[in-house]
Amino acid sequence: MLVDKDKLAKSIEEAIKSGKKRNFVETVEMAVNLRNLDMKKPENRIDAVINLPHGLGKPRKVGVFAKGDTALKAKEAGADAVITPEEIDELAKDKRRAKKLANSIDFFIAEAPLMPEIGRRLGPVLGPRGKIPQPIPPLADPKPFIERLRNSVKVRTRDKTTFHAPIGSENMDVEKLAENAMEVLKVVENKYENPSQVVKSVYVKKTMGPAVRVV
Repeated sequence: MLVDKDKLAKSIEEAIKSGKKRNFVETVEMAVNLRNLDMKKPENRIDAVINLPHGLGKPRKVGVFAKGDTALKAKEAGADAVITPEEIDELAKDKRRAKKLANSIDFFIAEAPLMPEIGRRLGPVLGPRGKIPQPIPPLADPKPFIERLRNSVKVRTRDKTTFHAPIGSENMDVEKLAENAMEVLKVVENKYENPSQVVKSVYVKKTMGPAVRVV
């Protein structure tokens, strides 16, 4: 294990208590700094969607590209946006609207047959934002995919040696925040052969609070 859970919990508790009290609920975030890696090589980069066991305190927004019965089920499941094949073309012609949608939704899923069209028409908007949809089988019930993503976060390093991830809200139980953070660190442990040689440092903080070093 890269970090002891108890130590992580103590650091999170310190981060929550430090700094000014704001008139809104702040997000608790973690930053992981890597070393000894050539981030120009794609195989060294992290690009993962992580399901947090205790969520973030508020659900992520999920959009669904679908048609017919799958689109109806997505609406019934409470998807934050349901985009039909016809609307893909409309969005491609209205870049401003497409960007607004991409910025307002955390995750997208799409029926697999729609993926080539989405990539061709909306790839330039969704790709740079890390919002390319996750494909689901045709006629699959989108509800379990939507529910899983509501409690998920995406981490990407691109060509940088640092990545950030929200792990919950300051009003959540510290133990639950620590367990969420451990899930993020598991990605690093599973990605690299010698994770302890790759992780330079780990910090936790509230959105507007000071950073507390864990390791």
